[in-house]
Amino acid sequence: MGMLKRILLAEDNENDLDLTLTALGENNLANEVVVVRDGAEAWDFLCREGHFAGRNGGNPAVVLLDLKMPKVDGLELLRRMREDARFKTVPIVVLTSSREESDIVQSYRLGVNAFVVKPVAFDQFIGAVKNLGLFWAVLNEPPPDRAQAPSPA
Repeated sequence: MGMLKRILLAEDNENDLDLTLTALGENNLANEVVVVRDGAEAWDFLCREGHFAGRNGGNPAVVLLDLKMPKVDGLELLRRMREDARFKTVPIVVLTSSREESDIVQSYRLGVNAFVVKPVAFDQFIGAVKNLGLFWAVLNEPPPDRAQAPSPA
C-alpha cells in the first residue's frame, strides 16, 4: 500500500471546520488534512500555485467541498476541476448545509461523486464525516496516477 494521500477540505465556516476536523480525528485517519477557506485557495492548492507553489505533487485522495464559500464558490471549483484533465478523476464530496434542489442537481451535472447535507445535530455530523473520511480516504481505491493527465508543460 502506498503513502496515504491528503484530504483537501474546502470550508469557510469555523464551526463546521472544527467539527469536520474533530470527526476525521476521531476516526484516527492518518491522512493529512489540508484546509483551505475558499475556492480560490483550493484551486491554488490543486494547481500548485500561489501559497502552494512549493508543495509536493499529487492530487488529494478526496476533496470535501462546501458550496457557499467566498471568492470562488464550490460549484465553480467543481466545474473547474471537472474541466481540467488533471483533476477529472479526483473524488469530490460536496459537504454543505444547502438543501436547495438546484445545488444538488447542478453538483451532479458537474460531476460530483457524492452530495451530503451537513446534519444539524452534532452526533450526526460527526458520524457522517467519520464515514466519509473512512470511505474516501481509506477504503476507496482511487485510479492509478497514470490515469490522470500529465500537468501541462
